[in-house]
Amino acid sequence: MREIKNTKIIAVDHGYGNIKTANTVTPTGIKAYETEPIFTGNILEYNDIFYRIGEGHKEFIPDKAMDEEYYLLTLMAVARELNIYSVREADVHLTAGLPLTWIRNQREKFRSYLLQNPEVHYRFNNKEYHIHFVGCSLYPQGYPAIINQLGNFKGTNLLADIGNGTMNILYINNKKAQENRCWTEKLGVNQCMIAAKNAILDKFGVKIEEATVEQILRFGTADIAAPYLDCITSVAKQYVADIFSTLRKYEYNPDLMRLYVVGGGGCLVRNFGIYDNSRVTILDDICATAKGYENLAYMSLKRGK
Repeated sequence: MREIKNTKIIAVDHGYGNIKTANTVTPTGIKAYETEPIFTGNILEYNDIFYRIGEGHKEFIPDKAMDEEYYLLTLMAVARELNIYSVREADVHLTAGLPLTWIRNQREKFRSYLLQNPEVHYRFNNKEYHIHFVGCSLYPQGYPAIINQLGNFKGTNLLADIGNGTMNILYINNKKAQENRCWTEKLGVNQCMIAAKNAILDKFGVKIEEATVEQILRFGTADIAAPYLDCITSVAKQYVADIFSTLRKYEYNPDLMRLYVVGGGGCLVRNFGIYDNSRVTILDDICATAKGYENLAYMSLKRGK
């Protein structure tokens, strides 16, 4: 979180799998209750409804303003970030992003969605929050994650932001983003998750917990029998092969350019991919995009824009 003229700048990276701020990560699963849930932890109270947040992931939707859930997740994310600094009341300038090729058409709608209530009172984890939303800056996903490293982007570079729902692809030549060479593919990590669960069901006739599959995708292994692990590993390797195949469709050539991978899918590339380590850089910080949003918004507000 950054601050300018008593306004807190809070970035929210609205992923399909996780909501990230500069300092927090929370799965996007959300479930409503009319009465207070039995178990504590990540409970949002808003408009007399209780919401448990963080169990599972939200389904992919092409327009994040289609329902109320991303708004509720934004309130949660703001509270989690403010809580780190023991702040309960604040003027907040939000900063967030949208997929590269969607931001042109969805920017103003999403801004209005996030700013639908200039003043909000709510509770999160039994703490009261009073927020004045005073503005919102929106940026293309992925690119902000590498703005502090642009000095390394000499020659031709390809950025792949692999999230849970989509993969954003952007060429950066001599430190400059090429707006006419960016694409969004529905090839997020969730596609690999679905394929792995289906493979286990088809081959062994049993269901596997999503948390177990997630552990394998993230770390490359889990405490399960070898045949199950081998099955999921095979699916993950094919998924990463599909990632590189898609990049080649957009003229990726490892001999002629460097590849930078950001987002949660980077761990799959590292664990299951075949590539030249000297030509591919994987950014491990899942909060890097949110931090980039904050830096861009801070610099823009400081210039008075």
